[in-house]
Amino acid sequence: MNSIILGAAGFIGTNLALELCRDKNNHITLVDRNKEKLDKLQQMCKDRVSIKQCDILREPDLDTVLAGQNMVYHLVSTIVPATSNRNIPQEIRNHVELMCRLLESCIRCQVERIVFLSSGGTVYGIRSQCPLSEEAETFPINSYGVQKVISEKLLYLYHYVYGLDYRIIRLANPFGPYQAPDGVQGAAAVFIYKALRNERITVYGDGSVVRDYIYIKDAVHAMINIACSECSEKVFNVGSGQGVSVRQLLEAIEQILGKKLKITYMPGRAVDAPVNVLDISRYEHAFGRLNAVPLKEGLQRTFDFMRKETKWNL
Repeated sequence: MNSIILGAAGFIGTNLALELCRDKNNHITLVDRNKEKLDKLQQMCKDRVSIKQCDILREPDLDTVLAGQNMVYHLVSTIVPATSNRNIPQEIRNHVELMCRLLESCIRCQVERIVFLSSGGTVYGIRSQCPLSEEAETFPINSYGVQKVISEKLLYLYHYVYGLDYRIIRLANPFGPYQAPDGVQGAAAVFIYKALRNERITVYGDGSVVRDYIYIKDAVHAMINIACSECSEKVFNVGSGQGVSVRQLLEAIEQILGKKLKITYMPGRAVDAPVNVLDISRYEHAFGRLNAVPLKEGLQRTFDFMRKETKWNL
C-alpha cells in the first residue's frame, strides 16, 4: 500500500506517520513545507518513509506529488478555529481551492481513496443536544468549520461524479505527544506547558465550556481503522464520547502537577460553542469499543513526554 500524508510534520501527522511506518508492508510518503521537521520525522520512522518538501497550498503540480499513491491522508490546515474569522474570504478561498485541485489530481492519478481530517469540534456549531451524531445538521460558527463542511461536500461530489472513494473523520480535541505546547491550539498541551513554566494560563469564559478530549494514540488508531475499512459509511465521529469542562481539565492538571495553577479568566469568545461532545456509536458499531485512554492518564503521559522533550526548555 502506497500512502501519502499531506501535512505530515504536524501534531496529528507525526503520530499517524509513526504508527503507519510500523507496518513494513506500507510505503509512506510524508509531505510538509517544514524540511527540518520532515528530516527529524524520517529519522524517527527509521528511514521507512520518503519525504517531499513542498507547500501544498501553493504547489503548482499536485500530480507529481500524488503519482503512484493508493491512499491520500489530507491533514493540511493553516488556520485554527479561534482565529479563523479574521480573514474569512482568504481562508475559504485557500482551503476550498486546495481541496478542488487535490481532488482533480486524485482523479488524474487514479488514487483509490482520500481520507480527509474534518473537525468534530466545529462543523456542528452550537447544538442544543449532545452527544452529536454524524446525522446532526452542520451549522459552523467559524470559517474553520465552514471550510471543513465545504470540503466534505466536495468529497461527496467527486465520489458521485467520478467514483473517487473517500472517508471523512470528524475528530474531537486530540492531545498528547508531539503537540506543540507553545501555540494557540490544544488546550491540554498549552495548559501543561504554561504550568510547568509557572506562566499564567488564559481561559476564555468562566471555564464551563465543554469539549471532547481524545488521546492522540486512540485517535490515530481510529483513523487507520476508518481509512482501511471497506464499510459502507463514509463519515465518522472520532472522540472519547465524554464531555470535560475547561475547569475540570485544569483541575486534572493541578492534580498531576501537584500545584495550583495561575489562571486569568477573560470574556468568552463568539467562536467557541458552549458544549461539544461527539456520539461515537457509529464508529464503535463498525470497529468495536474505542476504549479511550482516560483523560487523567493521557494528561500524565503528555506531561511525562513534555518533561523529556528538551527543545521546549522546561
